[in-house]
Amino acid sequence: MFTPTRRQLLARTGMGFGALALGPLLQGSLLADEGAPVAFQNLLPRQPHFPVKAKHIIHIFANGGASHIDTFDPKPLLNQYHGKMLPTTLKTERPTGAALGSPFAFKKYGKSGIEVSDIFKNVGECVDDLCIIRSMHADVPNHEPSLLLLNCGDARQVRPSMGSWMTYGLGTLNQNLPGFVVMCPGGYPIQESQNWQAGFLPGIFQGTHLDTKHSDVDKLIENVKHHFGSSKQQRAQLDLLLQMNQEHIKVRQQDSHLDARIQSFELAYRMQMEASDVFDLSKEPKHILDMYGEGTQARQMLYARRLVEKGVRFVQVWHGEGQPWDSHDDLETNHKRLARECDQPIAALIKDLKQRGLLDDTLIIWSGEFGRTPVVEMPKPGSNEGKINGRDHNHWGFTTWLAGGGVKGGHVHGATDEFGFKAVDQPVHVHDLQATIMALMGFDHERFTFRYAGRDFRLTDVHGKVVKSIIA
Repeated sequence: MFTPTRRQLLARTGMGFGALALGPLLQGSLLADEGAPVAFQNLLPRQPHFPVKAKHIIHIFANGGASHIDTFDPKPLLNQYHGKMLPTTLKTERPTGAALGSPFAFKKYGKSGIEVSDIFKNVGECVDDLCIIRSMHADVPNHEPSLLLLNCGDARQVRPSMGSWMTYGLGTLNQNLPGFVVMCPGGYPIQESQNWQAGFLPGIFQGTHLDTKHSDVDKLIENVKHHFGSSKQQRAQLDLLLQMNQEHIKVRQQDSHLDARIQSFELAYRMQMEASDVFDLSKEPKHILDMYGEGTQARQMLYARRLVEKGVRFVQVWHGEGQPWDSHDDLETNHKRLARECDQPIAALIKDLKQRGLLDDTLIIWSGEFGRTPVVEMPKPGSNEGKINGRDHNHWGFTTWLAGGGVKGGHVHGATDEFGFKAVDQPVHVHDLQATIMALMGFDHERFTFRYAGRDFRLTDVHGKVVKSIIA
């Protein structure tokens, strides 16, 4: 007859309540094993529901909400109404006033003749590779819920991020690098690491954040190098640690948190050589460095190309901490500066992937969490006081563009109204975009689920329709 010790008895009874409290703090990974197959506990490559070309995603995040009517959605009538009240209005987060025409000129580019703002002239030269969705819409005009909606499919509840879903479904093609890498220079954005959380999926699928304000790999990836012994000694230490953890896990079956930690140790060891190599841009020829240009955004885009080239499944590139594109005032100055930082690097990324034969299997996504109003935001104390030259948040209509990865190039889908306020022609909700991204990566979004707390969850919740007309 088995007689448990005091420690074993506590572990099997009272300590369970501690695990319930600890679960949310550990991204829910302790509670994520309901029916989860063993394959979920590693990052080995797996096949999607149906064959497709796309194998990787690079998500370029215009953090803060870039103005669609100043970038990729021209509205000539708005300029005619500049300084006048528009005949139609919609509810905005803050008080707004008269029409604010775009200070930027639009020009037709490529064989498709699609118009793009002159602040994105380099991206404009790639317009025949772009599929521009001008009819996006979200739920609310607030950063926090809109960021979570776009990244995780839910504006309020803890849910896995899109990158986590992708690595959960596909694994990664390089076991020496994380399957999901997030680059955000200068710190975290609004909602911080929730934007790349694993949620209730095993913790191994969470995004790995890099502060790309640093270019030195030792600062870019903390503790990437082992300075206290030889590689042989380090391997011996890890083997001992692995042996101890394996003994520990024998009496703690289905502990995905512990399993993820074991895999993290091993991944960190394997990363030391591979990561040092992938982030060493000195190996790039001068003409490639010149093509991307200088600055943090150029470095990030080149890192993104090198990461997908090495087999990383999902790379997210943020334009700085906070909300850099959030131009409540001084829009002309701010948008011009921000576009100058990323226009050349984004175009270089598209051209570079294309010339290497990687654009077909890499889906590039450019988007903010929402757009901006065609009317001016009125000044108020403590904010844009004394300035009437910016735009408020606008979730009613905005623009996202895609490139590569099986989408139609040189194509425009949908439209906002004649002033750019609301999506009116073939509107695409954020859940529709996510369903379409899933389809481009080979998944039926309604079948791509994870069972947790007695329910089958998916990225698109209970919503979303695939926008078939943008798929090549």
